[in-house]
Amino acid sequence: MRIRRVSDWLPTTNKEVKLRGWEELDVILFSGDAYVDHPSFGPAVIGRILESYGLRVAIVPQPSVHDNLQDFEKLGTPRLFFAVTGGCMDPMVSNYTASKRRRDKDAYTPNGDKGFRPDYATSVYSKILKNKFPDVPVLIGGIEASLRRVTHYDYWSDKLLPSILETSKADMLVYGMGEQPLREIVELLQKGVPFSSLKTIKQTAVFVEKGESIPKNKNWDDIEINSHEACLKDKKTFASNFKVIEQESNKLKARRIFQKVGDKNLMINPPYPTMTEKEIDGSFDLPFTRLPHPKYNKRGPIPAFEMIKFSINIHRGCFGGCSFCTISAHQGKFIASRSQESVLREVDKVAEMDDFKGYLSDIGGPSANMYKMKGKIQSICDKCVAPSCISPVICSNLDTSHKPLTELYQAVDKHPKIKKSFIGSGIRHDMLVPEFNKNADPKELDAYTEEVMTNHISGRLKVAPEHTSDPVLKLMRKPSFKYFHMFKDRFDRINIKKKLKLQLIPYFISNHPACEKEDMANLAAETKDMGFQLEQVQGFTPTPMTVATVIYYSGYHPYTLKPTKTPKTAKEKEEQHRFFFWYKKENKDWIKKTLNKVGRQDLLKVLLPENNSWKKNKNAKEAKNTFDDTVTPFNPKSRGSRNKSNSKKGNGFKKKRR
Repeated sequence: MRIRRVSDWLPTTNKEVKLRGWEELDVILFSGDAYVDHPSFGPAVIGRILESYGLRVAIVPQPSVHDNLQDFEKLGTPRLFFAVTGGCMDPMVSNYTASKRRRDKDAYTPNGDKGFRPDYATSVYSKILKNKFPDVPVLIGGIEASLRRVTHYDYWSDKLLPSILETSKADMLVYGMGEQPLREIVELLQKGVPFSSLKTIKQTAVFVEKGESIPKNKNWDDIEINSHEACLKDKKTFASNFKVIEQESNKLKARRIFQKVGDKNLMINPPYPTMTEKEIDGSFDLPFTRLPHPKYNKRGPIPAFEMIKFSINIHRGCFGGCSFCTISAHQGKFIASRSQESVLREVDKVAEMDDFKGYLSDIGGPSANMYKMKGKIQSICDKCVAPSCISPVICSNLDTSHKPLTELYQAVDKHPKIKKSFIGSGIRHDMLVPEFNKNADPKELDAYTEEVMTNHISGRLKVAPEHTSDPVLKLMRKPSFKYFHMFKDRFDRINIKKKLKLQLIPYFISNHPACEKEDMANLAAETKDMGFQLEQVQGFTPTPMTVATVIYYSGYHPYTLKPTKTPKTAKEKEEQHRFFFWYKKENKDWIKKTLNKVGRQDLLKVLLPENNSWKKNKNAKEAKNTFDDTVTPFNPKSRGSRNKSNSKKGNGFKKKRR
């Protein structure tokens, strides 16, 4: 058992600063989360990265904004800058459900207590600091800042807001993963370059004031998008911006983006290349305690930490590009994978934890099965502008081999202190279907699926087909539902072959842009035909920097600029969601009236047969009949949030169900 001292964590108080013998701090980091010193928690990663550059860093977790604001002054003035993040999730997603009801719990606070993170935390913290320390630079980052870096729709205020640089009054914004831009920022500051002169650092955004000349960089091409004021005047104009923003965010050789905001010019510099294996290993190999700060010992467990306490994050990024998801907007579509050696070093650390019983809760990341996957010919990727590598089909240049991942699982399981390693991250089931993943060896895909089913799940495998309507799925950048049928066939065959009794649990979404009530009725009937009584369901929550959110607000698809209908009223949303729970007594009369009204007695016979004799089979599991997702949808590994949505042209039901 290792005895930990408070000095093993980054200091959070003046007393802890003195314990380190410091008289001055270089950077003070303010965070909307409680301080968990773990590589899956962004604020801790940023603190440890800055520390690795030789800086004296302190962190102020969840500063109080309801008193005399002493938390913002207690550590004094930093030598270089203040750093601010709202936390691992957008504070509005953390604080509110899809129906805008305040959540009962905050997963990143001890005991799940609410009220310790203000709405729009990054802007709140930054404005306080700029008011109290007007001459000290404020650098903002994290998921909230990253997704709000340009004009964006804010679902909770139902308004179009300008860049968070404007609302926060911060001096600079770092978007995406912060290791690479922070390194350059610190190197230049240490050389004596003034913070105000840091204008051409990749993966940052700053304002160029009126009358100030545009910084030159001969290696970058520039593009200007519609101004914030033009977006306020016309929703279609706002929608047209997003295609440029999304494509430039996911290009290896991106252009610099300009947007006028009032009399200032917002300048968003191109992103860094994807982190190399050595770089990402270096980040995860930093001296994390992997534990919450001792100050929380008497306040209760932190739910987000308990979820990933014994888990391992093996990669960053996601090439799915789903229309409702923010992961690629924040982490990028290109995968940055750790080496097997780095992963095994972290397994060693987990195995040494006092309360570890031999069971790893997850070996995964934003997606479970994208480890080591990348383009076969780099020059093709260099020119690519597609937001997804697997929609509408898997790119022929994408190496989708699951062999390195299977070998990693097996290497972890050979560890003498590991009894079992589970896969808790979401698995892309479509990539395990040879008919869809034509790049891969079918035997290899079966080997991976068998490995997961046999050794890495405990009773239930969760996957996310999201919807059954092909037009909806196409808009979502998800594959046809027929591939879920194919995957289920393979799942059932392996179940029988290995004499297992595993359940397949699918995730679905209601209320996505372009989804009609008819689509939801067909979803209910088709999944019932397959033997499912749905459990993992939720309503779409619009969040900044997604195609689905742009459609929700504007009514236009940003790539085609064609009108796209979206359910927006509380009544529309509730009615769509009720189809998930066709088996509930209180919904049956409404379903009968609705389906009779549109002449779909065929679906009515499937959902509500007169003899009411439908019985649950091995896949059936009763769900909660609630509209909004009251459980906070957090995933510390993604350092972002997965915000769901669906879509389809409203052309009625599919006449033939599979």
